[in-house]
Amino acid sequence: MQPDQETTAERVFVALADPSRRSVLAALATGGPATATDLADRLPITRQAIAKHLALLSDTGLVIAEPGERRRVRYRLDSAPMQVAQQFLAAMARDWDGPLDALRRQLDNGE
Repeated sequence: MQPDQETTAERVFVALADPSRRSVLAALATGGPATATDLADRLPITRQAIAKHLALLSDTGLVIAEPGERRRVRYRLDSAPMQVAQQFLAAMARDWDGPLDALRRQLDNGE
């Protein structure tokens, strides 16, 4: 995996580590594009906190800010960074499969 892809994966993992940000992403996934105010109406999080979470999610690339009417910004999901993180995990799993299988065989033979 290339260094920029590793950086993207790391940023996604950091973003997903916070339960409030996961809630924001889930709300966008189920309800579609929304403003911070819309999300505050749906979630038990203040609008100010949601705005901060959206800023981090936007920096990570997981959401895209789109200008709306009356200077309201709507946020929508972008799956590209998540796909990079999934590829990172898949590569890591492939690297682990061989040693884990070898350990399993060794343990099975030792019984």
